[in-house]
Amino acid sequence: MRIVVSGTHASGKSTLIADFLGLHPGVDHLPDPFEVLGEGQDDPGPASFLAQLTISARRLVSLDPHERVIAERGPLDFLAYLRAWEDLGRGSVPSEALERAEAMISDAMQNVDLVALLPLNAHDRIWVHDEEDPALRSAMDAALLEIYDDRDLRGDRATVIELTGDREARLTALAAAVGALDSASGLG
Repeated sequence: MRIVVSGTHASGKSTLIADFLGLHPGVDHLPDPFEVLGEGQDDPGPASFLAQLTISARRLVSLDPHERVIAERGPLDFLAYLRAWEDLGRGSVPSEALERAEAMISDAMQNVDLVALLPLNAHDRIWVHDEEDPALRSAMDAALLEIYDDRDLRGDRATVIELTGDREARLTALAAAVGALDSASGLG
């Protein structure tokens, strides 16, 4: 089971993953690609987003089909950041870079069984400080939802579930989806 938890910054990904791993100690964790970047790429922008997209895609492609792993963010998260960046008028991304990114995304998404998408909503009430760039957060969320509606980008292989509600509701829904997929594949 290869799971990707996808969502904009400060949407509850880390909390959900920590809770899930507490119940499933045999599952490996792939941290947010941001944590893998070196010091020089920590400013948000196209270069950083493309680097994180590459990290995310490469590690998903390298997974064995039988590995049990949960990844914080997938390559589509970073495509959404790139689109949000442009939508906010903060700059553009060269078309060649986007074409390479989309090819990597296609390969990577073939290795994902389940995507847990954490859309922003008023009921979850995750507050963020202005330093977290709320405009980029909202624009990325909108772009990500659009991307996951596009089967040409996300592919047909992965099951995509949207998780909303409080911490317990999200964990329960994720555990149920994993259980259903495990049962369907004969692993449960």
